[in-house]
Parts: sequence; C-alpha cells; structure tokens
Amino acid sequence: MRFQEKLRHAWRKQNSLLCVGLDPDPAKLPGVLTGGHTLFEFNRRIIDATAKWSCAFKPQIAYYAAVGAENQLEMTIRYIVDNYPDIPVILDAKRGDIGATAEMYAREAFDRYGADAVTVNPYMGGDTLQPYLDRTDRGVIVLCRTSNPGSGDIQGLEFDRESVALRVAKMAATDWNKNSNMGLVVGATYPEQIKIIRDVIGDMPMLIPGIGAQGGDLQKVLKAGLDRAGTGLMINASRSIIYASNGSDFAEAAAKEAQTLCNQINSIREKYLQ
Repeated sequence: MRFQEKLRHAWRKQNSLLCVGLDPDPAKLPGVLTGGHTLFEFNRRIIDATAKWSCAFKPQIAYYAAVGAENQLEMTIRYIVDNYPDIPVILDAKRGDIGATAEMYAREAFDRYGADAVTVNPYMGGDTLQPYLDRTDRGVIVLCRTSNPGSGDIQGLEFDRESVALRVAKMAATDWNKNSNMGLVVGATYPEQIKIIRDVIGDMPMLIPGIGAQGGDLQKVLKAGLDRAGTGLMINASRSIIYASNGSDFAEAAAKEAQTLCNQINSIREKYLQ
C-alpha cells in the first residue's frame, strides 16, 4: 500500500489526526525500565498505550543515533509494522544531500529501518529529493515552515513578495510531486502560514509539529489546515505524551494524554465538518 493510501486509511480507521513522536531521552526514562534495550521497552509500552488514538508514529533518529541505539530504532519500527500494520511510521531524519549520498539516505530510511515515510530538507534543491521520491510507495515529507522560533531567518525571507517557505510549497505541489507521495512539515506555531500553504498544496498531507510543549494553538491549526475531507494533518505531540509521567504508570499516563488530545482534535474538527 502506498504511503498516501495508508495514511488516509489510518485517518479513517483510527478517527485520529494525532501523530505520536517517539523521542526517548535516556535521561528522562522512568526508573522502572532496566536491561539492555530500555529505549525499545519504553517505546513498546508507549506504542501499545497510544496506538488506539494515533494516525502515525514518528521516531526521531537522533535520539537513537546519539547513544548508539540504532538497533533499538529498528526494533521499534519492526514492532509497529508487526503489531499495528495499519499505522504508518514516519522516520524524522531531516536528511538533505546530493546524488549518491541521498540515495544512501533513502536506503537507510526505507530499506534498513523500514519506515513508511521520511522527513527531508529541500535546501539543496529538487534533485536532492529525487532518490526519495523515486520510492513511489513511500512518503517524502519536506521541511517547509518549521515550528522553531528561528525558522523565519531563512524560511521567512521574501523574494518577489514570495517567502522561501511558500516557494517550497509551490514546488512541492507542482514540479516535485510527480509520484503523489509528498507531504510538508509546517509548524503549529505559524497557523497563518498553514492556511496560506494549504491553499497552495490542496489536499497534500501536512505534518504539524509544535502542539503541546511548544505551545501551538490547536483550534487555529485545524481551522487553517484541514483538507476538504476534514483530514490532511498529522498533528505531532512527543514530550507532552511520552513524558506525561516518569513513574511506573508512564504508559497509562501517555494513553490518557493521547486520548485527551485526540478527543480535543476531533471535537474541534467536528465544527468544521458540519
């Protein structure tokens, strides 16, 4: 199943636009976890607890690579594929490089880790995205307007009254998306940009970081970003869910937080579906 189809199926089946980020920091893991694969064991319990409320999972590769735990990232993605095959996995890697190197990064994301989609950086141009885009069954989620405070330093620069972010969105909607397997990262902290970009890209999916710990406004995001079907968004939350408790009840606390956020999203979404 192609990534876009799998994502649309997850939106419907799960009745959720919530994407749960799997960013396990060893310094923040509950003390009840012991043994040689604590990142995986933490993830496994978070996944089982939150899957009911999730349309996607998004592990950030840096949390594994920094501590030499790439094998636990492989284990995590394999666990999702085996136990929750209808929920897509987005590898948050933000890769960006030329030619043969980009091909290696595509092999890393899709062949080694088995991700359904990967985040990439378009800064070096459309040709650097092609090795990912050529994987027609996989998703390529391009950084457009990120949620961090300094994103405007470059993404907000304007040329001929068009920002860099808007230029990326237009290229994504036309020249780059020949295989209809592209999405965009647009931060919840810039809801006015979400609206502008949605108008440009039509029903292309958007990955929305910045809700929760970064303080993005959920109602503004949904008003600006829903597609014509009332979906189109993967609203990511990581720290607010996975670190809801650092005690033995961490999985139960994560489930409660995921359920609450999923229900909040759906409650607001219903207003725009009437």
